[in-house]
Amino acid sequence: MVVVPKGSFMMGTPAGEPDRFKGEDPIHRVTFAKPFAVGRFTISFDEWDACLADGGCGGNKGDDKGFGRGRMPAQGISFEAAKSYLAWLSRKIGRTYRLPSESEREYFTRAGTTTPFWFGNTVTAQNANYKASIPYGNGPHGPDSKGPAVVDSYPPNPFGLYQVHGNVFEWTEDCFNKRYNEDTPTDGSAWLEGDCSKRMARGGTWDWSANMLRAGYRDGALAYLGYSFRVVRTLNVQP
Repeated sequence: MVVVPKGSFMMGTPAGEPDRFKGEDPIHRVTFAKPFAVGRFTISFDEWDACLADGGCGGNKGDDKGFGRGRMPAQGISFEAAKSYLAWLSRKIGRTYRLPSESEREYFTRAGTTTPFWFGNTVTAQNANYKASIPYGNGPHGPDSKGPAVVDSYPPNPFGLYQVHGNVFEWTEDCFNKRYNEDTPTDGSAWLEGDCSKRMARGGTWDWSANMLRAGYRDGALAYLGYSFRVVRTLNVQP
């Protein structure tokens, strides 16, 4: 895991950002009073299978979709199954692990940047794993991805986190809300009001186009669907 520094950022996307969707506004400031720790990588099948071998995770094997396990991202994981892994890990380590909030996910994806991607205004197949035949903005065409990549593929962002854009969607703790409003938390906590049969997922996936990989893109998914996730831990430090 890596420590993400405290700070603030403007959550959401500006009206002029290419291919943005309704629901990514209004832009609002979110402030993190304390640093927090984040998994450097998406949870891999190696880690998921360790939970299974120890009798945890409810015997849920996930679904590698034929792409293999090992250091590949754990896929086919429902929201509740992800929570069962976090409960197992917390018992095993003796510290409390959790999913990120939606604002934490966008904050550590951006890593101090304001562009659609942490590496700039556009994306290529050298930056992320996605359907690169559909360009983003003035970016180039590229070959479509043939499947997910191992979790330490591609360079890390300035916070040291790998593949925050593309490869696999990751769960956040937040319930689904169509757009931000006056009830949206501004302290980095999860938004637990709204339609909680759906949860917000972030990051995009290998077989979707680049506009859904952007730092500000929001996807509301039924909680029983199979996605991926990474872990977060609140740090016991003074603000």
